[in-house]
Amino acid sequence: MKWIILSFIMLVNSTLLAQVSPSFRWAKTTGRLPFLEFGPGDDRLGGAKMTYLDSLVLLKVVDSLNGDYIVQLSDNHRAFISRENVTWVEGKKDQQYSLSGSFKVYGDDQYDYVNINLQDKLPYRSIMQISPSRIVVDIFGTTSNTNWVTQLNTAKEIRNTWYEQTEDDVMRVYIELKHEQHWGHRLYYDSTGNRLIVKVKQQPSVKDIRKLKIAIDAGHGGTNSGATGLNTKVLEKDYTLLIAKELEKQLKKAGNKNIFMTRTTDTTLDMPDRILTLRELAPDLLISIHLNSSSKDSIQGTSTFYRYIGFRPLSQAILSRMLELKLKEYGNIGHFNFALSGPTEYPNCLVEVAFLSNAEDEKKIIDPKFHKSVAKKIIEGTKDWLKNIK
Repeated sequence: MKWIILSFIMLVNSTLLAQVSPSFRWAKTTGRLPFLEFGPGDDRLGGAKMTYLDSLVLLKVVDSLNGDYIVQLSDNHRAFISRENVTWVEGKKDQQYSLSGSFKVYGDDQYDYVNINLQDKLPYRSIMQISPSRIVVDIFGTTSNTNWVTQLNTAKEIRNTWYEQTEDDVMRVYIELKHEQHWGHRLYYDSTGNRLIVKVKQQPSVKDIRKLKIAIDAGHGGTNSGATGLNTKVLEKDYTLLIAKELEKQLKKAGNKNIFMTRTTDTTLDMPDRILTLRELAPDLLISIHLNSSSKDSIQGTSTFYRYIGFRPLSQAILSRMLELKLKEYGNIGHFNFALSGPTEYPNCLVEVAFLSNAEDEKKIIDPKFHKSVAKKIIEGTKDWLKNIK
C-alpha cells in the first residue's frame, strides 16, 4: 500500500511539473546596434556590455527590469537588452533543441571567414584571448549536430578552428590565429539564412603607418561640448578637434594618404552614427581624442583606454610616448565601456590627452605647440606598436 501511495504522489508531481512552463515571449533584435548587457548595473557610460548583436537575432524574453528586458540565453545564462531594441515574434512555438550544422573556414584577400550553419539566428558573444591569440565565440541556445569542420588553405590568418559543447545548450567555437596581434573581427548573420559568420581581419602584409587606413575621432562636438576648462572655460569639443586635425596633418606629412576624420567641424554626431560609419569604412585602426576632467582639480595626467585585451598593445605603446611630454601618468585602462571602444572590427585606442580640470594640464592643452607634440607622440607610439608586431 505504501508503494502505491508513493507512486501516486510521484505521478501527480510529474503531471504538475509538466503543466508548469516558464513564462516567456519570443522576440527579435531590432534598431541600430542592439547589444546585450551582463546585468542591471549602470553608470554614465551605461551598463557593462556583453556583446553587440546583429538584427533579427532570436531572443527568449523572460522578465523586465526598469528600461530593459531580461533575456534567457541558455539554461545557465541571462542578459539584459534595452526595450527599444526588441520586437515581438508572434506564433513561434517553443522547441526542445536548436541544432548546429557544418562549419566552413576560408579566406579572401583581406579577411578570413568562419561560416557556422545554425537552425535559428541565435544570440552569441565573442571573446579575445592572448597567449595564444584566439577568438572564442559562444553561441547560446544551440546543441551540436556539427559533424564536420571544413578548413581551406585560402584562410591566411586562421590557424585552427574547433568547437566544444560546453553546456547542453551552449556551443563554444575556438578560432586560433596565426599572429599574436588581433586585427579585428565581426560577427553577423548572412542575409538569406541562419548562417553565423565570423569575419576575421588578416594582418596587413606591410606594417607601415604610411600604408594603413587610419581613422581619427575628435571626441564630442555640436550639442555635446564635453568637459570645460578650469580657468579658461574652453570646451573639450573644440580642443579635441584641434588636436585631431593636427594628428591628421602630421600623418599626411609622414606620408599617409588614407586618413578618415569622423568629424572636421563642430557638428553633432551620436555614437551609433560614428560606429556605423566606421564599420563601412573598415579602418586598420582608430585613434579617438578626448580631454579628461575630474571634480578634484589636483588630479592630472595622461591616459589611454581600451576595451579588449587583444587591442591593449596599441594603447600601451601610445601611452609610453605620451609620457615623454612630461605629463603625469593617469594609467592604461582596460575594459572601458565607452561606445567607440566597443567595436571588435579594428584595433582602437582612446587617448585622454590631459585634464581640463587641472590648471597645469589646462595651460598645456590650450597651447598649439602642445597639439603638435601630442600628434607626434601618438604617431611615434603607433610606429612602436607596428615595429613590435611579429
